[in-house]
Amino acid sequence: MASMRDIQRRKNSITSTSQITKAMKLVSTVKLQKTKERAENSRPYFQYMYNTVTSMLARSGSLDYPYLKSGASEKKAVVVITSNRGLAGGYNSNVTKLVTGSSLKKEDVLLYTIGRKGRDSLEKQGYQVAEDYSDVINAPLFSDAKRIGQRLLEDFAEERVGEIYLAYTSFKNTVVHEPKLMKLLPVEFSEAELSVEEAKTPMNYEPSEEEALDIIIPKYLTSLLYGALVEAAASENGARMQAMDAATSNAEEMIDSLTLQYNRARQGSITQELTEIIAGAEAIS
Repeated sequence: MASMRDIQRRKNSITSTSQITKAMKLVSTVKLQKTKERAENSRPYFQYMYNTVTSMLARSGSLDYPYLKSGASEKKAVVVITSNRGLAGGYNSNVTKLVTGSSLKKEDVLLYTIGRKGRDSLEKQGYQVAEDYSDVINAPLFSDAKRIGQRLLEDFAEERVGEIYLAYTSFKNTVVHEPKLMKLLPVEFSEAELSVEEAKTPMNYEPSEEEALDIIIPKYLTSLLYGALVEAAASENGARMQAMDAATSNAEEMIDSLTLQYNRARQGSITQELTEIIAGAEAIS
């Protein structure tokens, strides 16, 4: 049985840890409120941008346009958004599992990582990192998404990659976060997604369909990347808040258990001392 000193030492250690987890939970809660607001305010714009582009393409018929078909390269660019820190439950591993569990062959994948946790994990598993933007995730800006999008479009246009994918965590609410893997380029669309009214509505381009798409596709890509960044930031803080709350609860349960063990050990020590005193007194008499 552990000594009273060992129990007290362990109790003090867990108490110190619980104070840290409480502080981390508080910080994550504050950050969550800010990132949640950004994600919710931004979502309608980015959803509208996605719907607009797919609607345009679905009504354009069989348009011969580079961003609507896979490039000659067998390489697949995958933008992986995770965090720079751990202690967020399964937040990071859930995203990396999307990549490793997908149908994409490891030798064909080029990673564009945003977050050191995802980068390090996938590198250890043999994936090649083409570019790392881990500094972006701490405070994502639209200009960051634009810079990453420009690099991706260059690699696609120069046939260094033939397809572009995005792996990130979608923020549903404070406790629900959904990891997603979606294709960004070539743009996929379906005429079946159009309503009857949309399908009958003609769409005219000025000066031409190709020139209009040359303008809107980069904006489309940047918008989806930025939307994913703010959703991921909110999801990370939500996941960390939950993880720290669970850790704090577990610590409190362990402290209660150790307190009970300590009191029992102390009671046993007192009882033993009294027994020895009584035995000694009887021996003298």
